[in-house]
Amino acid sequence: MKIKQEMRAQLEATKTQAMNNQKGERKFDALVASQTQKLQHEQLTELVKNITLQGERLARYRSIKDLAKYKRLVKDFVKEAAQYGMDLNHSHSFNFQGNNRKLTIVKEIDERLLRLTEVIIEQEKRSIGILDVIGEIKGLLINLYS
Repeated sequence: MKIKQEMRAQLEATKTQAMNNQKGERKFDALVASQTQKLQHEQLTELVKNITLQGERLARYRSIKDLAKYKRLVKDFVKEAAQYGMDLNHSHSFNFQGNNRKLTIVKEIDERLLRLTEVIIEQEKRSIGILDVIGEIKGLLINLYS
């Protein structure tokens, strides 16, 4: 059986088209991956900006509400970084005790947040005491009213 020149041209055109489709799929996958990474980076950058603004507000007003919001933002950042940012880099570094460095950094952030909480509460003890007395008076008034 003789293969005609037309059939060879069609076969080669089909091969070329299949190869172009595979290249197009790879380009699309790479594009989606890069856009996803870009969006994740932008989200982490936005979280850092919010943490900075909330930190300035916390330093200015030193309220428990601002502290709680600051802690929530930091925990959100750590969660996002662990979920997305650290998955992108699968590097593991261990210290001399064999502990994972990423875990150590997260623990250190948590310890610093606890220390910050203690400092804020120590500075606001007087206000907390006043609020405690106000709460007691409010409770007594409610009991009297009932």
